[in-house]
Amino acid sequence: MIIYPTLELHNGKCVSLTRGRLEEPVIWHVDPVETARGFAAAGAEWMHVTDINALAGDGDNAELLEDIIRAAGIPVQLGGGFRSRDAVERWIDKGAGRIVVGTMAAHDPDLLRELAKFYPDQIVLAVDVFHGAVMTEGWKSQSAFTPEDYIKAFDDAPLAGIIVTDVDADIEDTDGSLGVITHLAAQTHHPVIARGTVRSTDDVSRLKYVPNVAGTLIGRALLSRDVDLQEALALAQAEPEPTAEFQ
Repeated sequence: MIIYPTLELHNGKCVSLTRGRLEEPVIWHVDPVETARGFAAAGAEWMHVTDINALAGDGDNAELLEDIIRAAGIPVQLGGGFRSRDAVERWIDKGAGRIVVGTMAAHDPDLLRELAKFYPDQIVLAVDVFHGAVMTEGWKSQSAFTPEDYIKAFDDAPLAGIIVTDVDADIEDTDGSLGVITHLAAQTHHPVIARGTVRSTDDVSRLKYVPNVAGTLIGRALLSRDVDLQEALALAQAEPEPTAEFQ
């Protein structure tokens, strides 16, 4: 299972959101670029960055994102406000390892399929679930899609993966989120990346054994030091199968 240490950027700062609410972000007083370097130094193979301003449609953190991509030393999976072909292609050209698409997929599913075919293993579908429906427009609009039908609609697209977020879950409600993600992971052949389920290293151990969950994003728990990245990475590693001894 891949651990994606995660940064969420808002007005040039690292933040965490509760249930996607922009009105009350938790601000972390850390340097985003140095934090990204630290993720790589700890042994992470990937990292994830969300541009909250771009997601909300009130600007972006483009210069900071470019700095992170250049400095991180590991591939960056980038999300936030990708609602056009131009935006996706521009950031792939700038060196983003993967692009996470949410709202565009709901409004123009054929475009998502085209991008996935043109950029194999670089397009990730975001499925944000609230009250049993898929959310769009930066978690502000509730669509008419159930997450099950939505995921199945993209079965034929060569996606790099699907990020599933239970927006409705309380920050302490790991079990609730894990149930939603476990259920949806069983609906697709695409690798599923869980978001919002890790509060402790025990949660990493639990996720590791959920069928078809291939990774997890960890943000707040790393920045609050509730989770040690090196320990999480070690727990996420596949355990070797026992082998018979031959005489």
